[in-house]
Amino acid sequence: MNSIDLKVNHYDFSDELFENLSSNHFAKDLWPVVYILSNYKTKVAYVGETTDVYSRMSTHLKNREKSKLTSVHLLAGEKFNKSATLDIESNLIKYMSGDNVFRLLNVNLGLANHNYYQKKEVYWNIFNSLWNLLRSEGIAKHSLEYIANSDLFKYSPYKSLSKDQTISIVEILGSLITEGFSNIIVEGGAGTGKTILAIFLFKLLSSHHEDLNFEEFGEDEKLVYELANQLINEQSLNKMALVVPMSSFRKTLKKVFKNIKGLNQSMVIGPSEVSKEKYDLLVVDEAHRLRRRVNLTNYKSFDDGCKRLGLNKYNCSELDWILLQSKQSILFYDEGQSIKPTDTPKEKFDSLKLKDKTILLKLKSQFRVKGGNAYVEFVDSLLFNTTQPHKFDFKNYEFLLFDKIEDMITQIKKRNAEIGLSRLIAGFSWKWKSKNDKSLKDIKIENTELMWNSTPDDWINSKNSIDEVGCIHTTQGYDLNYAGVIFGNEISYDFFRNEIVIKPENYHDKNGKNTIDDVNILKEYIVNIYKTIMLRGIKGTYIYVCDSNLKKYFNSHIPKFESKRLSETLGFKYENIIPFENALPFYDLKVAAGDFSDQQNPNSRKWIGLPYDVKPSKELFICQVVGESMNKVIPNGSYCLFKKYTGGSRNGQIVLVECNEIQDPDFGSSYTVKEYFSKKSIDENGWKHQSIVLKPLSNDEGYKNIVLENDQLSSFRVIGTFESVIQ
Repeated sequence: MNSIDLKVNHYDFSDELFENLSSNHFAKDLWPVVYILSNYKTKVAYVGETTDVYSRMSTHLKNREKSKLTSVHLLAGEKFNKSATLDIESNLIKYMSGDNVFRLLNVNLGLANHNYYQKKEVYWNIFNSLWNLLRSEGIAKHSLEYIANSDLFKYSPYKSLSKDQTISIVEILGSLITEGFSNIIVEGGAGTGKTILAIFLFKLLSSHHEDLNFEEFGEDEKLVYELANQLINEQSLNKMALVVPMSSFRKTLKKVFKNIKGLNQSMVIGPSEVSKEKYDLLVVDEAHRLRRRVNLTNYKSFDDGCKRLGLNKYNCSELDWILLQSKQSILFYDEGQSIKPTDTPKEKFDSLKLKDKTILLKLKSQFRVKGGNAYVEFVDSLLFNTTQPHKFDFKNYEFLLFDKIEDMITQIKKRNAEIGLSRLIAGFSWKWKSKNDKSLKDIKIENTELMWNSTPDDWINSKNSIDEVGCIHTTQGYDLNYAGVIFGNEISYDFFRNEIVIKPENYHDKNGKNTIDDVNILKEYIVNIYKTIMLRGIKGTYIYVCDSNLKKYFNSHIPKFESKRLSETLGFKYENIIPFENALPFYDLKVAAGDFSDQQNPNSRKWIGLPYDVKPSKELFICQVVGESMNKVIPNGSYCLFKKYTGGSRNGQIVLVECNEIQDPDFGSSYTVKEYFSKKSIDENGWKHQSIVLKPLSNDEGYKNIVLENDQLSSFRVIGTFESVIQ
């Protein structure tokens, strides 16, 4: 289904709506539809689906909150069915909440995962086309890819729960109402969904249950409803908070809570706030980062908290604050992510686990890393059981060892240009010189100089992060698409003992090693750091190793990046050309006028060796994109793969276009590469373009939209759609 088959009809949300719907056959014939109710002034919206538009709209008009909305956007298509509309409704709720154009009135929790005929093959494409239509009409703003990388989307409680996550919710709810139990420790490694479960639980316990659709829990519907009702009715939960020890991540989650109906940012607090008042329920994310009075940068704040609670500041921790100030607590905990002496010792948690009032639950499934539990087990084996690891070989996860730091930086920047959220992270093997002098570089490897993160707050999403190196403190708790991990000179390998060893003199986190006399304890912290940052990358992890012994050890177990593999193919090919089998045509956009004809003699073209990861096709060609107008996605001078445009929706896609009316400041010719949006009108002869907007995606705000209207459209054509940067 393309955008022509989809219908988005707009109506005023008033009593006159029903008369206006009389000409809409989807509404008259009880067709499954999806709808959006909105108010552009207040930026509030509601998403729903129904087979009876008249009845549903009548109900909404009588609702106190929804009656304040002013517009109805009815989304329909000939291929819509009940399963499809449920899926589209769920996706709209997820992506509109992440798009942040409207604040949603929906309190629906994430739909339980369910499959139906052609869900992936057909209906995801339908949703893509539908989303682009909504973008063209101003109802949505960002691309699906952009939203998927945003924190609002990643930590949204509207996302679907897996079967394992639903089981965990049932276990947590059941534990909270179990008489005699006050503490729940939920153990789970990096990427097991601890934060998502914490936020989902807050949403569940903060919403009116008559507004929730518990059918979304599938076979667990009745059980979840009964447990949640019993918990709210029989136990007072008027005062709840999510405690986040890490300040940077706490600010991120405050933004998330601010944009979710039923939640607010005041529910997300730091440990110091715990010492000031009592709570019915405290949920602690990353509980292993709760502090004690060792190597603190601010002793006064900790001492004041202990004084308020009448605790001995020398032998207590923020874990004691949590237990003292809450009737019930839920602690999401991973001992493997404790990374410095400031953290509450493992022994404190072990002691709590043995208490009669404590329930212990475990999360096992890996939700972040596409390599799954097998990759996590491999990392454990590589770092801890060093005589056991095999050669890594998982086809669904990109895990590579680099010989040259320049190659890894290039690949990280390439991945960032393609899909975003790809960053460099390193261990503390270099001093932070640039903290007080931004002209200095901190890290020198081979001939490359790099800087540590220039901000401690939300560094991953900061403007300069792609050109900097993050550390454990600026990445713990966050997701990346690709992580480029630099193993510094503080970690090595002893082939005589067959184990990883550390070099304390090369470890430069003062608060991470002061007061530690036992080298084995310091080793545990350092190895935990590397394990944690190796589990940041959703799609892949790249490794560079400074120490020669450790590199030799890793080389036996991690596939190597073949740096020449692509660069050798990306060159002009003059002999033994087999068009579209071992080579693709290259077009120089500065001199390409009229050069895209299918009738052109192949021998008169320039050809480039087929990139190794590209499937041969006569629909593909290569161009070099120059200039900075698309540098958020396409770095200046990149060779890019395009696919010939043969029809279908182009909205929201990056395209190569030709138009005599265009004078691109970078190309200087009638060609340009931009993100495409169009506005259409419909009359008795069908639809036609009203205007086309070609949008730059640049960090340089000097680049402006190219807008084509009326007669300018006659010479306009889309030549190809952007596939990827190949170098």
